[in-house]
Amino acid sequence: MKDGFVKVGAATPHVRVADPEYNAERILEQVSLLDLEKVRVMVFPELSLSGYTCGDLFLHERLTEGCIEQLFYLAEETKDVNALIFVGLPVLFEDKLYNCCAALFKGEILGMVPKTFLPNYSEFYEARHFIPGTGDLRYMDLKGKKIPFSTNLIFENKNVKGGLRIAVEICEDLWAPESPSVRHALKGANLIVNPSASDALVGKADYRKKLVEVTSARLSAAYVYSGAGTSESTQDLVFAGHSLIAENGTVLAESALFGENVITADIDVGRLISDRSRMNTFSATSDMKPYLTLGFDTGAQVTPLARKFPKNPFVPDDGDTVRKRCEEIIAIQCAGLKKRLEHTGCRCAVIGLSGGLDSTLSMLVTHRTFKEAGLTLKGIKAVTMPCFGTTDRTYDNACLLAEALGIRLRTVDIKKSVRQHMEDIGKDEKVHDVTYENCQARERIQVLMDVANMDNGLVIGTGDMSELALGWATYNGDHMSMYDVNAGVPKTLVRHLVAFFADEASAKGNVELSMVLSDILDTPVSPELLPALNGEIAQKTEELVGPYILHDFFLYYMLRFGFCPAKIYRMAAIAFEDEFYEEEIKKWLGVFFRRFFAQQFKRSCLPDGPKVGTAALSPRGDLRMPSDASAALWLKEIESL
Repeated sequence: MKDGFVKVGAATPHVRVADPEYNAERILEQVSLLDLEKVRVMVFPELSLSGYTCGDLFLHERLTEGCIEQLFYLAEETKDVNALIFVGLPVLFEDKLYNCCAALFKGEILGMVPKTFLPNYSEFYEARHFIPGTGDLRYMDLKGKKIPFSTNLIFENKNVKGGLRIAVEICEDLWAPESPSVRHALKGANLIVNPSASDALVGKADYRKKLVEVTSARLSAAYVYSGAGTSESTQDLVFAGHSLIAENGTVLAESALFGENVITADIDVGRLISDRSRMNTFSATSDMKPYLTLGFDTGAQVTPLARKFPKNPFVPDDGDTVRKRCEEIIAIQCAGLKKRLEHTGCRCAVIGLSGGLDSTLSMLVTHRTFKEAGLTLKGIKAVTMPCFGTTDRTYDNACLLAEALGIRLRTVDIKKSVRQHMEDIGKDEKVHDVTYENCQARERIQVLMDVANMDNGLVIGTGDMSELALGWATYNGDHMSMYDVNAGVPKTLVRHLVAFFADEASAKGNVELSMVLSDILDTPVSPELLPALNGEIAQKTEELVGPYILHDFFLYYMLRFGFCPAKIYRMAAIAFEDEFYEEEIKKWLGVFFRRFFAQQFKRSCLPDGPKVGTAALSPRGDLRMPSDASAALWLKEIESL
């Protein structure tokens, strides 16, 4: 199961109530379907061998014996199936009847997990027939085989990178105030399976889905929920066959209601382990009963992935969520800047306005902050500093943006200053090297800092998180500011935030602002440090360091989860299969890791700025990385791809 991906499935077979032989055959049919899709963990509903709605027939010895017979039949018939299979059945053990889930693997019954919490109300009256299970470890003797019997069982497959550890809770257990899954997770389980029989009531499907989502999120786990279907007795209730597969708060697959369905999904165990490794709350307490770990081995295989990966992991897929996310991010940026202005007593903000995306976002955020804080817009000092590479398009857009926002713009042409500086240090202006470029960037920050000093103001930074990750900033040039509102915003998200402001302006009838923002969005990303060609931008960032959409993808999975290059490459190849050749992805992945390690020294002394998402680069909190760490291990893996 390469890269920590495991394909799991939930199935709802057709049942005949109290007919284990028929039910076993229907389960086998769905096992075959799931096996064709290379599913390695299969979950069937609660009491699926007997049917959930047997009532007092559960007290009949013939039914319980028939279920055990069919359990052994299932084990024998699935001995060539490379999957851990969970099946529900009533079990008579030590003169008591339990609602159990059996785990089968390659012809063996690995363990028996009893239900902990038994419903005892109008729709369900399990306490009439069953008794609750406990964490005490006992062994059942079934046909001469000793079968572990306990709620505290973990089934572990070490062939999954990081270790796949599975535990069971059954239906009502999920609804309990202190569900067994909490204990399971604290003991290391990262996949919870739930064979269930939950009736169909108005609104219950939505509630059930939210419960599974939230449980998987708070436990940083995957969750497979298999629900009994409409072939159960309908004497007083109907069962919807609702099945769900969730991972850390996201539903990956959901069945249609009212049918016998099979659903599958690829869960990412590596992602779950990464999340937990950052949380000290995942540690078992000393008063918990011990667990028994039972190993199973599906072999080291490459899981064929049906799972899709979003091209923009920093940006939600649907429009409504994007708008809400933009509002929230802008609110965070504004709150951070407002607090800094209050703390310093400054009533002035100085921004270098280039006509590009990043400085535009900084200006829009500062403008909104001043309005929300009741400060006069005269306190915003916009400065544009044309030099050798500035084009008419970006200069005009800077002017139009300031005008549309009611901000006074000051133009400081720095060509003369930069030429004087190059002459002073003996630099040949005709050689367009890194010194030629950085002279301009550092002159700009000097102008901004000095203007801020003149007016007791703060220089507001414009650099975004993607540029900081790649080190695409001039040290002590655009790298520096007094507060960087964009520090936690990746480039792909900057674009959506500016588009949000453009849509907002259009809705309010501010045509001038909407038009200039739309043109800025269409302008190629560039630092404009090399002379223009025929009036057009000559230095396009993405032609030099690579597409930001790829780099943001790499950044998210490397920084947020610590994924290795091979896994990121595999995911990117799926996400961008219609946009980039695999050779291109490999090339830019190498560029990303080389630059990320080499440029850490710039991030080690970043100015303050607000974190807006789960991934950030602040050296004071999120990325405490040495500036001289070697990238050799990562680059070697990329070379081997």
